Amino acid sequence: MVLSQNEQKLRHSAAHLAAHALKELFPDVKLTLGPATEHGFFYDFLPTTNLKESDLPAIEKRMLEIANRSLELTHEMIDKQQARELYKDNPFKLELIDGIADDKVGIARQGDFYDLCRGGHVKSTSQLKHVKLIGISGSYWRGDRDGQALQRISGVAFANAKELRSYERKVEEAKKYDHRKLGKELDLFSFHQEGVGFPFFHPHGKIVLNVLKSYLQRLLVDAGYLEVETPRMLSDELWRQSGHYDHYRDNMYFCSVEDKQYALRPMNCPGALLLYKERPRSYRDLPLRLAEFGHDHRFELSGVLHGLFRVRAFTQDDGHIFCAKQDIEQEVANAIALTYKVLKRFNFAQICVALSTKPENAMGDDALWQQATESLKKGLESAGIDYEINEGDGAFYGPKIEFAIKDSMDRLWQCSTIQLDFFQPINFDLWFINNKGEKERPVMIHRAIYGSFERFFGILLEHYKGALPFWLAPVQVRILTITDEQTAYAQQIETLLKNVSIRVERDVSSDPISGKIKSAQLKKIPWMLVIGNKEVDQQTVTLRFVNGKQQFGITHEQLVTLAKEAQNA
Repeated sequence: MVLSQNEQKLRHSAAHLAAHALKELFPDVKLTLGPATEHGFFYDFLPTTNLKESDLPAIEKRMLEIANRSLELTHEMIDKQQARELYKDNPFKLELIDGIADDKVGIARQGDFYDLCRGGHVKSTSQLKHVKLIGISGSYWRGDRDGQALQRISGVAFANAKELRSYERKVEEAKKYDHRKLGKELDLFSFHQEGVGFPFFHPHGKIVLNVLKSYLQRLLVDAGYLEVETPRMLSDELWRQSGHYDHYRDNMYFCSVEDKQYALRPMNCPGALLLYKERPRSYRDLPLRLAEFGHDHRFELSGVLHGLFRVRAFTQDDGHIFCAKQDIEQEVANAIALTYKVLKRFNFAQICVALSTKPENAMGDDALWQQATESLKKGLESAGIDYEINEGDGAFYGPKIEFAIKDSMDRLWQCSTIQLDFFQPINFDLWFINNKGEKERPVMIHRAIYGSFERFFGILLEHYKGALPFWLAPVQVRILTITDEQTAYAQQIETLLKNVSIRVERDVSSDPISGKIKSAQLKKIPWMLVIGNKEVDQQTVTLRFVNGKQQFGITHEQLVTLAKEAQNA
């Protein structure tokens, strides 16, 4: 999301504060870059000896000491040669200086600390007392894995103590409902050293994934999509043709088979392009909407892996729409409407939208980029959607609309995307015959709603704090008998619910009823059906909800009706 000017200044100044503290504590450290980010700030540096998480409290303490000195933050422009002299022992800063086109460069100062900078700061370090370091990780100079390995400290900065306390409360709540913790407690998924970064889904976790998929499949059929499946491993020549090799090869897995190079796919679009080329196309075939639940692989550094949020293998709910240029606006509007329908099904009430424009490493000429960007703007405006502009944050092959959802803990997650692509149809020489009998290039729209099933699953677990809604819960109903005398009746109720496609199980343990209730509550099962002799005699059940509320004397017919209503709620 776009930062306000005050947020930008505060976070950027906090990055300088972190660098200042590093220099005072570790004078030989070589500083590189430290920008403000969407969530806070970071600073990358090269230490003589790698720092650890245990070093963060001391760095944070020194930051607060510097803040309390109330040092004035100033900015000046100096000659390049003078700047080179300042940084004669820092090759990173020298490289940055050489890359600046002007004759002068900016230097920011606070006390005896200075840093290469374009400006934009608070007036005094006294405005930086509400900061917190949140992690240390590995990074690379300018994000290039072939470049110098560095370390990165990340943090957050706030304007006042109230905002910082609010953040700290949210962090504690997030820890309590961390999806990795919930995944273990609810027996949903696990990770193993035999496959670092590759999730193992347990039976109940797989049920949730299947429900997510089947829900979306039904919507896609109604929206005119045709589901396809393409290979997970394809020739590296295909990835060179699509441009992914040049722009994405550091994130790809390669192998050699019979003296030919192949790559596990990091995304699904080249397969869709090959399917389009399978036969000649007419305007009557368009729009052609292809859906694929593609399992993809991307190499991620072990230091950035994070449960289901950052993995090395994941499934995308991809859509690839091939259409004529005059249909772009309508197809984009349709994709937006579908995205909102899905996200609101999961009770994401607040959805923030941004339009990301041409990045530095883009393919294709500016004219097509401008045309693509304007087409997405029109699609958003025709749908009546308010949006922000994220300059330079598009995909290498086209601009994109990004949807960020706010969860129950007030955190934003970017999930859904709609990307417009004029370039892949050129790369793959795609055509269709228009209504004038002439050859015309189609436009390709890339669309994902969940984004990644794995990441979306993790978001949902934290959003619902483990208590998934009835329709999505892996076990919707657990039947609890007070004694073994009610077993036959419990089996009858189990069959009744299974016959209307409710996911139900019986607790067959020898625990007392209080223990059975506690077990079901810990597993966050939405409904418990308590059955004793009274219920058997009256041919009813007692319905107990996970929040402790109860309904007594529920007949079989009422139970089925309530279950169907909950399934569709």
